[in-house]
Amino acid sequence: MQTSTPVVPGQGPQRRRGWPVIHGLRWWIVGLVCLGVVANYLARNSLAVLGPQLKLKMGFSTQQYSYIVAAFQFAYTVMQPVCGWVIDRLGLRLSFALFAIAWSVIGALHGVAGGWRSLAVFRGLLGLNQACAIPAGVKSVAEWFPGKERSVAVGYFNAGTSLGAMLAPPVVVWLALRWDWRAAFAVTGLVGIFWSAVWWAFYRAPADHPALGAAERDHILAGRVETRGPRASARDIVKRRGFWAIAIPRFLAEPAWQTFSFWVPLYLATERHMDLKGIALFAWLPFLAAEFGGILGGYLSPFLMRRCGLSLLGSRVATVGIGAVIMIGPGCVGLAGTTGVAIALFCFGGFAHQMISGLLNTLTTDVFAQSEVGTANGLTGMASWTGGLLFSLLVGALAERMGYGPLFACLSVFDLLGAAILVSLLRPQWRVPTL
Repeated sequence: MQTSTPVVPGQGPQRRRGWPVIHGLRWWIVGLVCLGVVANYLARNSLAVLGPQLKLKMGFSTQQYSYIVAAFQFAYTVMQPVCGWVIDRLGLRLSFALFAIAWSVIGALHGVAGGWRSLAVFRGLLGLNQACAIPAGVKSVAEWFPGKERSVAVGYFNAGTSLGAMLAPPVVVWLALRWDWRAAFAVTGLVGIFWSAVWWAFYRAPADHPALGAAERDHILAGRVETRGPRASARDIVKRRGFWAIAIPRFLAEPAWQTFSFWVPLYLATERHMDLKGIALFAWLPFLAAEFGGILGGYLSPFLMRRCGLSLLGSRVATVGIGAVIMIGPGCVGLAGTTGVAIALFCFGGFAHQMISGLLNTLTTDVFAQSEVGTANGLTGMASWTGGLLFSLLVGALAERMGYGPLFACLSVFDLLGAAILVSLLRPQWRVPTL
């Protein structure tokens, strides 16, 4: 049976020479995590930007492109819980650095691909290692932040997903036009090497970080308990109602992000007849909107707690619901008369999705103990990416036959359904009880 003992405030590591106290260190930590996620998504989204060019150069079809995308998604899906398990057991500092080095080398090796099959192999290998990013970020938030700040912290590190995706179109296109597509893969892939060196040098857990001041340590630990006893297994975690309350909405929400990441450039090229330069000019805008959505969603949860008297879980669920309503926008892309309107609707989708994604990830830190957050987030991430994988295969099979419009409409339905399931399974106490 698991027992809980309070953490004693004011206790921490002896200060080592050369490590001054850094005020607000937890925010510097989440900023460093955000940069790692940026490097992850910059390498990841290079394929989507280069997809139209590679289709011509390598001569593969839209369906074969979906197989390349699916290779990454399948590997990422399978590896998410494994990455979470590794992070919980090896520790965040070592595991995140090793995964970053691996994805960097593999990303650079994309440049030696000679056809869609070899490209699919490299994408699969990339997915195996990049699956660490979100479980690592969520784990860092669980370690470094008290409950009321976690949605804001997740919003900031999760902004790295949209920032990396936003940077990919202009950076990748510039590299491809300046040199070629092989150089674009090499440069964007190797960025993670430099980040991993900084991470290894700077990151420590709060209990071990010599730059953490006593006042901030007390703030982080206030009201928190450390669990002792056997850590829950993956089997135990998936038996809980709270797991499915998060996993099913993530399964339904992820197809939207996979669509924005892997299919929007191809949609703009085939149905809106944009060239590579046009894609570079406009394809980053939904990710800019996603940046604001992720951060605003993080602040909206504590705002609803203060102004509306909502409980912690109630504020998380309410924010997910607001995002699901806004997701009606991208479902209407098929009705857009101009490319500008279509881009604007994608921007609504990016904004809304990151609100939803950030709060669903934050719920993992609320529902599960700190010692099992990595594993739990990896398992819900596996459910999430299973949804993205299946939807990408559906897009690859149907886009050329029926167009993208009906497929985009499904995204709105998925998120509205996910919000309803979240309310039904989590059943939060909406308001903080008054004495």
